[in-house]
Amino acid sequence: MVRRNTVVGNIDWVTVVIYIILVFLGWVNIYSAVYNEDSQGIFDISQRYGKQLVWIGAALVLAFFIIIIESRFYVFFGYLIYGIMLLLLISVLIFGTEVNGARSWFIIGGFGFQPGEFTKFATALALAKYISQYNFKMYRLKSLAIIGFIIFFPALLIFLQHDTGSALVYTVFILVLYREGLTGVVLFFILLVVVLFILALVISNTAILVFMLVISFLSFYIIHQKFKDLWKVVGVFGLIVAIVWGIGVFFNLQFTNVSVLLIGSVISALVFLGLSIRKRLHKISLLIVIFFGSLLFTISVGHVFENVLQEHQQARIKELLGIESDPLGAGYNVNQSKIAIGSGGFLGKGFLNGTQTKFNFVPEQSTDFIFCTVGEEWGFLGAFTVITLFIFLFIRLIWLAERQRSVFSRVYGYSVATILFFHFMVNIGMTIGLMPVIGIPLPFFSYGGSSLWSFTILLFIFLRLDANRLDRIL
Repeated sequence: MVRRNTVVGNIDWVTVVIYIILVFLGWVNIYSAVYNEDSQGIFDISQRYGKQLVWIGAALVLAFFIIIIESRFYVFFGYLIYGIMLLLLISVLIFGTEVNGARSWFIIGGFGFQPGEFTKFATALALAKYISQYNFKMYRLKSLAIIGFIIFFPALLIFLQHDTGSALVYTVFILVLYREGLTGVVLFFILLVVVLFILALVISNTAILVFMLVISFLSFYIIHQKFKDLWKVVGVFGLIVAIVWGIGVFFNLQFTNVSVLLIGSVISALVFLGLSIRKRLHKISLLIVIFFGSLLFTISVGHVFENVLQEHQQARIKELLGIESDPLGAGYNVNQSKIAIGSGGFLGKGFLNGTQTKFNFVPEQSTDFIFCTVGEEWGFLGAFTVITLFIFLFIRLIWLAERQRSVFSRVYGYSVATILFFHFMVNIGMTIGLMPVIGIPLPFFSYGGSSLWSFTILLFIFLRLDANRLDRIL
């Protein structure tokens, strides 16, 4: 293989071209979404498309400086950059300006700066630096604790700013850890939590508990592969539930059916956990711990939903799950978004001809709901093209991550791919009614300097690391 000796020669220009195309298409759709016949032209900074042009120019300058900086800079200063961003997150809680209910902005001279957007790449750098250190072991308690802090402390600070959507982005780092050796049981547990959260909102507690018990018994049989032992477990559980019911009747405790099942499940879990530990059945012990944790989570869902989530977030989730129907309230944005996308047909209505866009039927059309402009004016073909570009970008990033020589570059590359994918999946999902509206931008497309710059920094640091892969291991 012939080695290219310059940074420019080693840059993955395919990814750069995709980036430029996405940024350009984003600006075109922002222009269309906020088009004003009375404006002075595309460079009118009183209009959003004018400001976006300025931010695009600044993003390209940022990309240039990121590329020319020595790649070891990002490795050496990873923790420092992370620490600075944490200080900014704490500062914005105290001195920040509240915008749309979230205290996550610094407003300077009429321009907004959102530290939470930039903390994503800082967290990716810190995580990559820690995992790539010498003699790292994933399953040490200390390692898991430090990884948990690196990922979830900034997420907590962002959550305290009432920016739940941005805080949820940090959950995708679990996929990065899975690539680095974390057991698939964790992914199963996360999926189980999501399913239980939804079930807890739409069906009764008794039905959820029965569902969990059935899943647990089936899982026990799959792991243990002994039908006779399954009947023993079911029999012991039934006996414990019967004893709890009998105690309730004898002492006139007025237990409800769900209370009897719940108490019986907790006691049974503790009994079976003790037996499995004694017989060193580690997989069974893990199953029981997951069941017990899921049980506690399910019980707490109602409290979390009512007291932690904001009212508009509760309303949007209820609308998505069909618990309530409010097309003129919580469901208005999504309803109008689907109308706009559906009205585009196969080829769309044409540039600047979107009626839903022009008459402002869809709120936040240049930011969170920018994809409806694509669907309405460019139709199925345009939407398919944009989605294909993003998917090709994700595949390219994963391929680049896999060819890295260093653990640091690989971990950071997977972080870039998963963060961008989460934004893509949730943003487009919420515009077509498949995801709750949590207010996160479409990468490189949505209006906003903070989001564009943060995604640009995130991506081009990885391209700089990749350009260095042929020279030496970082």
